[in-house]
Amino acid sequence: MAKSTWAVDPAHSEIGFSAKHMMFTTVRGSFKKFDATVAADPDDLSTADIEFTIDAASVDTRNEDRDNHLKGADFFDVENHPTITFKATDIKKTADQEYDMTGDVTIRGVTKPVTFHVVYNGTGKNPWGATVAGFEATATISRKDFGLTYNAALETGGVLISDQVKLNVEIQASKQA
Repeated sequence: MAKSTWAVDPAHSEIGFSAKHMMFTTVRGSFKKFDATVAADPDDLSTADIEFTIDAASVDTRNEDRDNHLKGADFFDVENHPTITFKATDIKKTADQEYDMTGDVTIRGVTKPVTFHVVYNGTGKNPWGATVAGFEATATISRKDFGLTYNAALETGGVLISDQVKLNVEIQASKQA
């Protein structure tokens, strides 16, 4: 199959993250607004062209005070850095329908390479006749690598927020004519 253009369906996709809070609980969040440019053959992602743009102000952790803090200067600084971006630079097949996709992630004006483990879940026709494909991608980043260093020491030892943040991406994309 040749490379085709795919449109990410935001109603059936999610870009999420999780981090340890107080060293022993997990806080989860997602970004409600994002867009992607994808040109790929789902049967061989190694040649794909993939770019994502995330509206950093669309962060949602189900807590308005925390979301406002994340949007502020301590974290995403959305006033000066309104988007988070990803551009794939290297995709290697690691197993049947699995890939390591490395790309440049830019958060808060800092760009670093990040490798995602990607699973292609398959392709099929939706009830309206469109060809759709499903993908999952995971990675772990260090917030400090991107200048997100805000934290607070706990009286019991440890810190309020872990440095490691897990990224979880679930994508449904529709093949364009």
